[in-house]
Amino acid sequence: MKKKVKKKAKKPVKKKTAAKKTIKKKTVKKAVAKKHPVKKKRAAKKPTPKKAMMKRAAPKPSARPMAKAPSVEAPAGGKPVGKVIHYYTLLSVAIVELIQGTLRVGDTIHLKGHTTNFKQTVESMEIEHQRVTEAAPGQSFGIKVREHARENDIVYKVAS
Repeated sequence: MKKKVKKKAKKPVKKKTAAKKTIKKKTVKKAVAKKHPVKKKRAAKKPTPKKAMMKRAAPKPSARPMAKAPSVEAPAGGKPVGKVIHYYTLLSVAIVELIQGTLRVGDTIHLKGHTTNFKQTVESMEIEHQRVTEAAPGQSFGIKVREHARENDIVYKVAS
């Protein structure tokens, strides 16, 4: 027969916690590569006396006269009725503000500016996305144009 051996109960073992060691970080100096030499600042220039400024020679006039801006002249047989205040490039639509007179569908107009110069008949007019046949002074309206128009181009009504 076998004898039963009693096992002794183990006592709970207390765990010892080690004291935390503080680790000091070592500072590492990075080598800085000198890319450009240090430039010394120059001393500020002293202002020139007024007498010296008066003695300076005036600039010589250029040999060529300055070009004049091209003047916008009224086309023959036309009177100015308005001007272009905006142009939509993708739609080819000019917004015209009518200053004097009236403009109707079917009238011939002449748009003239520094780089614009063409004639066309008014095929359609719109005010606030509504088709109209006639515009009165003070109104702004959109018209489809066949060439590029620019802001401040003058719109002339040509007698046909």
